[in-house]
Amino acid sequence: MSNKIIFRSIIGLSIFVTLVVTILQAKIFNFFPDKSVIPAWVFFLPKLNAILNGSCTILLLISLYFIKRGEVSIHKKLNITAFLFSCLFLVSYIIFHSTGIVTYYGGSGTIKRVYYFILITHIILAAIVLPVVLFSFSSGLQLQVEKHRKLVRWSYPVWLYVTITGVIVYLMISPYYTF
Repeated sequence: MSNKIIFRSIIGLSIFVTLVVTILQAKIFNFFPDKSVIPAWVFFLPKLNAILNGSCTILLLISLYFIKRGEVSIHKKLNITAFLFSCLFLVSYIIFHSTGIVTYYGGSGTIKRVYYFILITHIILAAIVLPVVLFSFSSGLQLQVEKHRKLVRWSYPVWLYVTITGVIVYLMISPYYTF
């Protein structure tokens, strides 16, 4: 596949995902107006998302350890697994938010400001990092080592931040779930 096709595919996919998540957050469409028809397993998805994010965090840290030791094969397998977990997270996130379930943070004062700072930076950086992670993967899989290293200098710490803050956001808001 040509670099031009890969570039356009990554940009297109990133825009599509960002639009879908934005539409779901804006509650423009409510696919389940009757909350009684939402399958019970859907209510487990926020916890699953936190587990997937936490697992990605661990995989990314272990991956860094192995690439520092020069063990490229293990590094590659760990990153592919982390990427697959992130894809599962995205599917789970979209399913949960397509239900129209609304969650609110119930804290107050300084902790509320901390929560919203973490949440907002998490959301913005998740949208920004998606194409960079995809470009990093593409260059790594194509064995374009120098290009991969340059991209990973930016994508790795941001992706790591997004996975860590995803867990923190869950831990902070889950006591206020009303479902």
